[in-house]
Amino acid sequence: MLPNSEGRRIPQVTLRVRRDGQWSELATGRIFEGRTVVAFALPGAFTPTCSSSHLPRYNELAATFRRAGVDEIVCISVNDPFVMAEWQKEQDAPNVTFLPDGNGEFTRQMGMLVDKSDLNFGPRSWRYSMLVKDGVIRKMFIEPEKEGDPYEVSDADTMLRYVAPDVTAPEPVLVFAKRGCPYCARAKQLLSERGTVFEEVTLGDGITTSALRAVSGKGTVPQVFIGGRLIGGSEELEKHFAAQDRKAA
Repeated sequence: MLPNSEGRRIPQVTLRVRRDGQWSELATGRIFEGRTVVAFALPGAFTPTCSSSHLPRYNELAATFRRAGVDEIVCISVNDPFVMAEWQKEQDAPNVTFLPDGNGEFTRQMGMLVDKSDLNFGPRSWRYSMLVKDGVIRKMFIEPEKEGDPYEVSDADTMLRYVAPDVTAPEPVLVFAKRGCPYCARAKQLLSERGTVFEEVTLGDGITTSALRAVSGKGTVPQVFIGGRLIGGSEELEKHFAAQDRKAA
């Protein structure tokens, strides 16, 4: 049975990392001591659930976690530093700190190192998440021990509900834009000023005006969708935020 380490101090391990093409050493104490950190561990970089759901949602909710008092979000995997660095670039996840536990030492001391030889992975981390305050593990969400790769409780939304039960997770935002468009730049600026994570679809990268018109009913950019609802261009987005502010006042 995998151990629940709530109440224990975080393992003291020094990891080798790659930053800007250079080697450096990073002690786990520098990450976790004197701070509030949410960490999540997963079986491997570039694997399906890790890439499509687990990591992206933590990156998406990073600003919400920060407003709730979390200093940093950390992703831990038993992968080498090169793989983790490339995965971070491929995922475009600047809001998450990647910790390559290449030798599995941190994961072993957590009691979370499992044998994935049936997948030709070798020793890997079990999937879990944890809230760490000043180096002490306050809460763990450990995936149930069953066949396959369960992903039920270590997700970002579950952790956010624990950290800040009164906070509503932001809705997904999509922006259709075009390079060199000043109105698109304005819309993206409005979103960024509010700390809103958004995905951008650029016309010309296999996306045509006809495709834009098919989903929005409009042929001009930008077109902003929030939670699946069409807001419109930059002026409509500004009015949308103004209405939200009046409602919150």
